[in-house]
Amino acid sequence: MSSQKSSSVPREYITPVQQMIASCSGAIITSLFVTPLDVVKTRLQVQRNPFPKGKCFVYCNGLMDHVCVCENGNSKAWYKKPGHFSGTLDAFIKIIRMEGIRSLWSGLPPTLVMAVPATVIYFTCYDQLCAVLKLRMGDRSDYAPLLAGAIARVGSVTVISPLELIRTKMQSEKQSYRELSAVIQSALHSEGWRSLWRGWGPTLLRDVPFSAMYWFNYEKGKAWLCQYYNSTDPTFAITFTAGALSGSFASVVTLPFDVVKTKRQVELGELIICVVSTQVSSSTYHLMKRIVAENGVSGLFAGFLPRLIKVAPACAIMISTYEFGKAFFRRYNQKKQRCIFYLG
Repeated sequence: MSSQKSSSVPREYITPVQQMIASCSGAIITSLFVTPLDVVKTRLQVQRNPFPKGKCFVYCNGLMDHVCVCENGNSKAWYKKPGHFSGTLDAFIKIIRMEGIRSLWSGLPPTLVMAVPATVIYFTCYDQLCAVLKLRMGDRSDYAPLLAGAIARVGSVTVISPLELIRTKMQSEKQSYRELSAVIQSALHSEGWRSLWRGWGPTLLRDVPFSAMYWFNYEKGKAWLCQYYNSTDPTFAITFTAGALSGSFASVVTLPFDVVKTKRQVELGELIICVVSTQVSSSTYHLMKRIVAENGVSGLFAGFLPRLIKVAPACAIMISTYEFGKAFFRRYNQKKQRCIFYLG
């Protein structure tokens, strides 16, 4: 009787709300770890090439990219503070000494506003889809993570893409979140609904293949490591290692699309704020041809090392904290189920 009743809740079962809490916690922890790295990287970039007023640049924290607009003469902006740094370690030390340790997290607000909800949607959708697909695909269930990762990324990009464009417009016009409805109405009136999804295509070209490869390799790597170490449940070290390796592989393979996406985001940002007379490239293919013509094939792999250094730890921290959160809720659900059984 006991075994029948306790098995009414599957061992792997956690609710969608619990998945959302686990992914939200993972996104916040990842942001706290990775944001200082990108704040320092951006400050070093500004030191070499000062950003002119109205110029857009992409701030990437490992979870998602944000288009930021430069403001002239604003010495309080986290990306415009003066500094004379000889390298990354020197920048860390001088920023902490001169501005306080809190300044290393001065790029955190845009991350929390956009990356956390995007990550919650993405991870929760992936888990739900993967569970359904594994049941339906039968012998081919090994490919469920690949398909679920691709579909989940399409969904999250589609939801977040309009919000990112709106946020860029709000930043350029110095409007608060209270004036959000006015910004949306203005965009819809001037350019229509489709304008909210400008840049959606290039984003998918990078993020969907990345997501598909990442989840497929992660699940395979996690299973192999569990088998190698004779572990029935993946440990924190196993999920961390599998996440870092799969994230590294996916980031290298999709790097040319990342280069195109970054260039496209900057063009779109400057077009949105109407500060420069720029035109968005006609297609991803033509933009890639232009990059190769100007910089050679190596231009498509620009930023290889910085992307690898950022994405690998971000993927590792995110997935290991997410899996830790899910394991916590599994234990909680099992304990709760046993309590209900004994009380009943």
